[in-house]
Amino acid sequence: MNRLAAGLGVLVGALGIVCIALIIVVAVQSPPQQITQFEDAPNNLEVKASAKKEKVAQQTEPEKYPEGLDVQPILDDPRLPKHVLPEHYDLYLHPDLETGLFSGKVRIDMIVQKPVQYFLSHIQDLGITRTYLTDDQGNEVKYSHAFEVKKNQFWVVYLETEAQPGNYSLHLDFSGNLTRGITGFYLSRYTNQAGEKVPIATSKFQPTYARKAFPCFDEPSFKSTFTTKLVKPTERYIALSNMPEESQATNLPSNGLTTVTFQKSVPMVTYLACFIVCDFEYQEKLTAVHQTKFRVYATPQQKETVRYALDIGANITDFFTNYFDLPYPLPKQDMIAIPDFVSGAMEHWGLITYRETNLLYDAKESSTYNQQRVASVVSHELAHQWFGNLVTLEWWDDLWLNEGFASYMEYKGVANYHDDWEIEDQFISSDLHSVMKLDATVNSHPIVQDVSHPDQITEIFDAISYNKGASVLRMLENFMGAEEFRKGIHEFLKRYQYSNAVTADLWRELEAVSSTKLAITKIMDTWTRQMGYPILNVEKISNTRYKLTQSRYLADQTTKVDNSESPFEYRWDVPVTWVTDISSEPTLRWLSRDEAMLEINLPEGTNWVKFNVGQFGYYRVNYPTSEWEKLAEVLETNPSALQSTDRASLLNDAFSLAQSGHISYAVPLSMTKYMAKEENLVPWETVFDTLVEIKDLLTYTETYPLFQEYIQDLVRAHYSRLGWDDTGSHAEKLSRYNIISLACRSGLQECLDQAASLFTTWITDPETYISPNLRTTVYKYGMQGTGDWKTWSAMFTRYLNEENPQEKKKLMYGLSQTKEPWILKRFLELAKNESNVRSQDYFSVIQLINLNPVGAPLSWDYLREEWDYLVDRFTLNDRYLGRTVKYLVEGFTTEFQLSQVEAFFQENPEAGAGARSRLQALEKIKLNIKWLSDHKMVVQDWLLNRSK
Repeated sequence: MNRLAAGLGVLVGALGIVCIALIIVVAVQSPPQQITQFEDAPNNLEVKASAKKEKVAQQTEPEKYPEGLDVQPILDDPRLPKHVLPEHYDLYLHPDLETGLFSGKVRIDMIVQKPVQYFLSHIQDLGITRTYLTDDQGNEVKYSHAFEVKKNQFWVVYLETEAQPGNYSLHLDFSGNLTRGITGFYLSRYTNQAGEKVPIATSKFQPTYARKAFPCFDEPSFKSTFTTKLVKPTERYIALSNMPEESQATNLPSNGLTTVTFQKSVPMVTYLACFIVCDFEYQEKLTAVHQTKFRVYATPQQKETVRYALDIGANITDFFTNYFDLPYPLPKQDMIAIPDFVSGAMEHWGLITYRETNLLYDAKESSTYNQQRVASVVSHELAHQWFGNLVTLEWWDDLWLNEGFASYMEYKGVANYHDDWEIEDQFISSDLHSVMKLDATVNSHPIVQDVSHPDQITEIFDAISYNKGASVLRMLENFMGAEEFRKGIHEFLKRYQYSNAVTADLWRELEAVSSTKLAITKIMDTWTRQMGYPILNVEKISNTRYKLTQSRYLADQTTKVDNSESPFEYRWDVPVTWVTDISSEPTLRWLSRDEAMLEINLPEGTNWVKFNVGQFGYYRVNYPTSEWEKLAEVLETNPSALQSTDRASLLNDAFSLAQSGHISYAVPLSMTKYMAKEENLVPWETVFDTLVEIKDLLTYTETYPLFQEYIQDLVRAHYSRLGWDDTGSHAEKLSRYNIISLACRSGLQECLDQAASLFTTWITDPETYISPNLRTTVYKYGMQGTGDWKTWSAMFTRYLNEENPQEKKKLMYGLSQTKEPWILKRFLELAKNESNVRSQDYFSVIQLINLNPVGAPLSWDYLREEWDYLVDRFTLNDRYLGRTVKYLVEGFTTEFQLSQVEAFFQENPEAGAGARSRLQALEKIKLNIKWLSDHKMVVQDWLLNRSK
């Protein structure tokens, strides 16, 4: 399911039709060296880059503090003290949409639990213009100094004398800039139907960006109530926040402006606050069961595409209300599609913000994948309204409590609405397999880990927190039982509602409801407090007796590791399940981390056994060769004897174990022979990923054409069966994409011809309708075949004018696939301008060009040449910058390329939020080199002899 969007960013915004027509005419008529940049709409890139350069320069100089003050304790501790608790924020924000600046005032009511010499609050990129401190009687509290500590992003109010325990209020006036990127409180623009650029003010605060909007206690352990006032233009514009509107005051603070006051909020953490001033429109309904007021907002021209999100969102809200057995906590639930949004979505309480691609759905223009993506993201964010918002992590080391849980629960929400999608089976191919690949490296990390610096916090928003967190919860539910798992979650949320919790609190509540007295804490600590996972080694003692032992699975078995680095010495409490040809009902036994082995006795007459039923367990299984052969025979002769998830897990384990050298590649390759009979989505998703990865590794070897031919043989019959008519069930449509994509990737001529024909017709006649499920393939291979400058320019014009964000995404994919290097280089330059490519999508352009064999060396050169520009524009705190580095180089396969990457890292040692990504990239390149050395000839020999 992730192929259609692999490496893609989200694209929104367009230039006026008249301007574009003029620009394109000039550009097409000019020779390549004279092509002018596509730019008409205003952008503030230079302003932002200049501001960030100034900021970097300032940070290189030592900070100066008032003389005579002991500031060392403030410098030493990046965390706020726990004895000063914010209770309430009275907040006023005035965004000026014309100047791109904002001003504000905040009163923070605090409870002081022991004497203090100073008060701290977080600020970043704010100018404090007034500081005032009062006690609970309204009397002024004198301070000697108020100053900023940029190192820890603190505003310090240093008192003349110690303040005694009691209630105090910190009053701050401040100003800021809406154009410093797309986090914090920021400016976004969209083009309306009249061709006008319309500005809006919006916000995105997680994890540490609320401090960019207003002075605050910007840590998740501090929950406070909020009373918010937002200033908006009186005409056309609306103001939105977490709570419903309470009142409006027109011509305040001046004529033409209105101050909107919102109801007092429930206690919540700062990163969940949300402030939006826009001219959007909405559709609304009440949820069917609990009558929750539900609205979905979008730009006026996108208003009709919110209906699907409205319907499924309302349904899932009721579902989670029932599942958690706790009322939805707020009086309304809004969702809104933001033109510029750095993440996929953000669970701001009562006002969830989304990239447009993840909320808007048009049945005629959106693909089946787009629909599933919208459903999944909506479900994920709604799960957060309870798990994350109602109960919040104590500190960022427990991020997985938010993200892992929502990543798992999203499948339940979607399955409730679309029970025919086989969505829960897709978990293993969409979430599990990819993170197991990452977690088999030595540069993975535990689910629960220590973090302190904002770069470290940003960095852990990764696959381990999301996918592995979801995977171990899926395993936990499977061995606990679904109903006891649900009851434990209910008790957890009920006990800690409007408060904070840590991982141990969750385990304690689950233990309390376990009817079999499972030692949940003991079990789950082995999965959350050490990285990696085990491989179960199966030894056959007799016809019906098996011995199972565990060891840590690593993609490179030769890696030297120190088991003492782990608190459990890389051993796990493993729930071992199995089915046989005699019994399809799973059996469960435990292999404790303290046990040397587990012996299993099967009934007489058992012919085969398959362990890890449904791949619910977060581990791999390695069988003796004879058992692999039996299971391969089952796949070949009677595949329906195993569930689709079990067929997929056998394929995933076999290919992974071959990669790590535990078994020969002849085993998984032979198993794929049965794929001629396989029509289910999940096994094909699994094989798709593996075949593409091997193909990419073999690209520059003599084995490549043999492997291409092999893929063609695997997919040819399915290609004929499915064809290009976009019909069938949801899963069949997704499978059609996979098969057609594999067919064209492998060079199947009839597939390439069909893609080229459809593309040429569409270029000639823009009104030609191509099914959204087929467009990515048509655009990609059509552009590869005929992508000259004239064709590329025509497509780029359509991209700029396109209003549907999902279609823009597909068009970007096509634009990145031309075989003309100079056009790709030109695209990289055009992408710098936010009038052409929104900042949120800039890295997607680089990554997509990298997917193009012609563009891969260009993107790598571009990254190195433009590194200073990239750091200035996005900062090292941007995790997407760090991940782009990894993305561009992790496919390298030679020692020379490895040395290039190492040299680049040495020349640019500061990695920020990309530190771990760099280590993972180097490890992956070394694994690629080793793979070619160890396995290329084995694969080649099998391919040469497969028909014998």
